[in-house]
Amino acid sequence: MEKFVASMLLSAAGDALGFKNSEWEFQHDGEKIHKQLKDLGGVANLKVSKKNWRVSDDTILHIATGEALVSDWSSKEELYLKLAANYKEGMRDMRDRAAGNTLQMSIHQLKPGRPGGYIIPFNPRGGGCGAAMRSMCIGLLLYRPEHLDDLIAVSVESGRMTHNHPTGYLGALTAALFTSFAIQAKPIREWGVGLMSTLPKALKYVQSIGRDVKENEQGWSYFTDKWTKYLMLRGILDGTNDPKFADRYTVSDRDKFYKSLSYSGWAGSSGHDAPMIAYDALLGAGDSWEELCHRGMFHGGDSDSTGVMAGAWWGALHGFDGVPVGNYKNLEYRERIENIAKKLYEKAVTLGET
Repeated sequence: MEKFVASMLLSAAGDALGFKNSEWEFQHDGEKIHKQLKDLGGVANLKVSKKNWRVSDDTILHIATGEALVSDWSSKEELYLKLAANYKEGMRDMRDRAAGNTLQMSIHQLKPGRPGGYIIPFNPRGGGCGAAMRSMCIGLLLYRPEHLDDLIAVSVESGRMTHNHPTGYLGALTAALFTSFAIQAKPIREWGVGLMSTLPKALKYVQSIGRDVKENEQGWSYFTDKWTKYLMLRGILDGTNDPKFADRYTVSDRDKFYKSLSYSGWAGSSGHDAPMIAYDALLGAGDSWEELCHRGMFHGGDSDSTGVMAGAWWGALHGFDGVPVGNYKNLEYRERIENIAKKLYEKAVTLGET
């Protein structure tokens, strides 16, 4: 229970820290962020609250996903329509939360009151991180290995409600899958190879559904190629060795590396690189929440979307160990998020029993 609660709360905390009321999410220079962080007294002195550290669109829609998962549904069709309805409802709470254009336009197309109303057209430009940022809780509910097929289906379908392109919705799959690995206590260095073995199953799922198959097949390789290259660089393609990092890996070095992973130069803004940067931060942070924040929340680029995932995985692995209470005590929507986490845990236990 504690790790479910920590995963949800620290996800939102990571989002708020990386967002800083839009100021840090849209800052290109990580060194400027770290200078401001030092002036604020460092991670230990950050008091996250609605006034100074609001959550972004990431957490609002993560809440929407979680509340759909814990609602009453008896079929995936019912769940998908509930997700679509919750995403539309979540758009009512987007003032000053920096929702992306693709996200807004796609949610506008959803029609949850109709059969199949969660389906939108394939989008050749739908590779952003907006699907990944809201999908971690799927991995909490469906964390057991025997639920992998369901995790694939739910993360893919929820993802392509807004980002109907493999680069986008495979980010949702990754966010959910890595959360399930964290709850399973799977060694972090093995998560990448676990993803690579899951991607062919995801393609088979997409093919079996029969929707936009040709377009998905044509767009599939970018995500897999980028992740293969990254895992090879870190020396963890087979998951048997510890990751390799340069001896010198400063804030500026990380900015350059994260940018090199990106689709268009904006680190963390796509479905492949947002979870990749969060994973890289987790690999390098050891048992230090502060180091995780330095690497995963305070960098040039889409730092709230990397932070929302890094925080979720940390909480699922470590609970609240080493996390300053001020980072989450007065978090916006804390009670609502805790309630979702507890219900997810109860429902996950029930799923395990059945």
